Amino acid sequence: MLNIIFMGTPDFAKESLEAIYNAGHNIIAVVTNPDRPKGRGMKMIASPVKEFCLQQNIPVLQPEKIREIKDTLVQLNPDLFCVVAYGKILPKDILDIPKLGSINVHGSLLPKYRGAAPIQWAVLNGDKTTGITTMYMDEGMDTGDIILKQEVEIGENETTGELWERLSKIGGELLTETVDKIEKGIAPRTKQGKDFTLAPMLKKEISKIDWENKTAQEIKNLIRGLNPIMGAYTTYNNKKIKIWKADKIETQKFMEEHPEFKNHIDRFTTMVDGTIIFSDEKKGLYVKAKDGLLLIQEVQAENSRKMNIQDFLRGNPLKMGEVFE
Repeated sequence: MLNIIFMGTPDFAKESLEAIYNAGHNIIAVVTNPDRPKGRGMKMIASPVKEFCLQQNIPVLQPEKIREIKDTLVQLNPDLFCVVAYGKILPKDILDIPKLGSINVHGSLLPKYRGAAPIQWAVLNGDKTTGITTMYMDEGMDTGDIILKQEVEIGENETTGELWERLSKIGGELLTETVDKIEKGIAPRTKQGKDFTLAPMLKKEISKIDWENKTAQEIKNLIRGLNPIMGAYTTYNNKKIKIWKADKIETQKFMEEHPEFKNHIDRFTTMVDGTIIFSDEKKGLYVKAKDGLLLIQEVQAENSRKMNIQDFLRGNPLKMGEVFE
């Protein structure tokens, strides 16, 4: 049986840790980020990985910098490091400590989407498929040799949060299979190709909806891609409104459902993108986009909670013909 040191921090990593623990692998220690203050009371909160370790009595190490515990890692004499969303770059002298190397679970089909936000970018870019890759780690950013891959389809309306949860479980299953193959000495090892893409951390600037330059599908992808991370937003009367859920509607379909608008088709085509075409607390909110309409389904006003659009419109009637900016 291999002696494993696991490194990870968020819920995505916790799923992998739980999977290899339940599979009976010998986890001699877990490295996770230090507790961080959170919420209005700034209470110190442990990572999901640490919470699991406390429940299972697994030893936990929480260095600010990984080199602080290098001697401890060497003394533990591990066979393998399993690293999943740890949040820190591991230098070569750390990666080389285990006898059988260090492996990683990554949320994309490498070499596509190397970097910190592969799941988010797959949704933002409207990809139809993505997956999980396990790989041997080297000094580069997600450049190591591939061990196993598993491809999955991305749902048309699936959010980053929903895909994240799905992939976290698949990641745990694939990690378990990977560790088993390494233990048996039958793990494949494939060099990555040079045709790669990057998935950098998301910046807040990305979250503002660009009605003028983005298509309805691109705006929909932005909305679901930023759900639940930060939310896409627009402004109405100088107030920010976050949009958490929306769907693309073809203009022709809208006209069929609302025949009263057919006589105004010429005016419709000249309207500014972002114009509120239809607003009704029972039938919903439709906004003109570059090549169609967006049916807004879930929103959040400033200093308010998320709510479906019908509830929102009852207390916040939006006027047809006005423009989101």
